[in-house]
Amino acid sequence: MKAMILAAGRGERLRPLTDSLPKPLVPAAGKPLIEYHLEKLAVAGVDEVVINTAWLGEKLVETLGDGTRFGVAIQYSHEQEALETAGGILKALPLLGDEPFLVINGDIYIDELPAIKPTLADGVLAHLYLVDNPPQHPQGDFALNQHQVSQEGTEKLTFSGMGIYHPALFAGLAPGRQALGPLLRQKMASQQVTGERFEHYWCDVGTLDRLDILNQRLLSQGV
Repeated sequence: MKAMILAAGRGERLRPLTDSLPKPLVPAAGKPLIEYHLEKLAVAGVDEVVINTAWLGEKLVETLGDGTRFGVAIQYSHEQEALETAGGILKALPLLGDEPFLVINGDIYIDELPAIKPTLADGVLAHLYLVDNPPQHPQGDFALNQHQVSQEGTEKLTFSGMGIYHPALFAGLAPGRQALGPLLRQKMASQQVTGERFEHYWCDVGTLDRLDILNQRLLSQGV
C-alpha cells in the first residue's frame, strides 16, 4: 500500500515557527514531525510515500530528499497554493495508483500507526480512524456504529486525520481547492464509509501550546 502525507498547509496557529518552516518540519523533541511518520511507515512496510507541498515546499524537498535515509521512496506533489485535503489528494492521484492508499496529516503525532487495511470491503470508498474527542474539539465529528461512520449518533468521535481511501472516492471531483469533509459526508449517506477507533496516543499539533505538551511527553519518554 502507498501512503500520502498531507504537508501543504500554512500552519497559521504555529506562527512564528511556520513563518520559516512548513508545518510538518516543525520539530518535536528535536525531530521534524513528518520524520516520525516516515520512520513508522517504513517499519510498517510502506515503501512508497507521496507528500504534497505548497507553503515553503522546497524546504520539505531539501530536508527529506528522496526518502532513502528513511527507507522509503518519496514523490512530491507540488501545489501552487494549498488545495485543501480532497483537492490535494485529487492532484496527487496519478502518483498514488489505482489501489486504496493511506493518508495521514503531516501535523499530527501518533505513538504508532493504526493497523493498515490493504483492501476495503466491496462498495466502501473510505475507512477512517477516529479518536476520543480532545479538549479543543469536545463535540467530535462523526458517529461510529458497528464500523459504519455516519453524521448521526449520540456519541461522536473526532476524525484523526488518518484514513484509507479508494481512488474512486474522488471520481468526478473538479480539480482545484476542495475540502474532504463534504465528500465524506456525501458517501456516509450511502453507507460507503467505514471506520474504527484509534486507541493509541494521538496529538493534533495545531498550536504552540499543544506542541509544548507533545515536547514534554516525548522528552519524558527519552525519545
